[in-house]
Amino acid sequence: IPIHGAPTSGGTTVTLDVVSISNTYNELVGDLIIRPGPALVDPATDGLRQDLTVAVTSVTTPVRRTYSKGMLPGVFPVPLTLARDVERWPFDTYYTGPITVTLFTGAAQTPERANVTFVDKLAGWKVDVARVNNANAFAPYEVQLQRSPSTMLFAITILCIFVAIAAVGLFVAIQTTRDPRRFQSPMTTWYAAMLFAVVPLRNALPGSPAFGSWIDLTIVLWVL
Repeated sequence: IPIHGAPTSGGTTVTLDVVSISNTYNELVGDLIIRPGPALVDPATDGLRQDLTVAVTSVTTPVRRTYSKGMLPGVFPVPLTLARDVERWPFDTYYTGPITVTLFTGAAQTPERANVTFVDKLAGWKVDVARVNNANAFAPYEVQLQRSPSTMLFAITILCIFVAIAAVGLFVAIQTTRDPRRFQSPMTTWYAAMLFAVVPLRNALPGSPAFGSWIDLTIVLWVL
């Protein structure tokens, strides 16, 4: 991830670890880490000198955490809303809305937009982060997800197995038709085993593409 956020004017740093994605692919979860700068921390107690509030946008549920004077901010999960393009599986893409993290300090709750450092801890995915407007140093961020090359390779391998099953079954059927004397009853069991192997392989596809997608229409149904 190319984005490394600079500290705020008070030295506070904000880090977002991208850790997981929901099974329905409509939510991206990240761990938000706030490290207060020297201007906010009392060296005698290691607690906050003043109240600190953190607000995050583009989330599925409103996220606003307040840390009172004397407390020390910790790590908390942030659920980010995902839009998706599932029709192009396994080359599908997912992206968040504009993400901003704003810090409010003191009794007056003075706002300050924070730069965020993004850390990719999401296995099987390629995570890209960019600002909505590169000309603005404090423009919101947008996160885009694509499946990693290894995941795509695995998916394509499974699809090739589908085609191989159909090709072998068609070859055996043609050979049997051309010479009926070679037909044996155990061949029906073999065909049944090949047929029932299709569904487990379909469920083993990375991300389990939605039923009725182009994979089903162009490959799975043809194999069946």
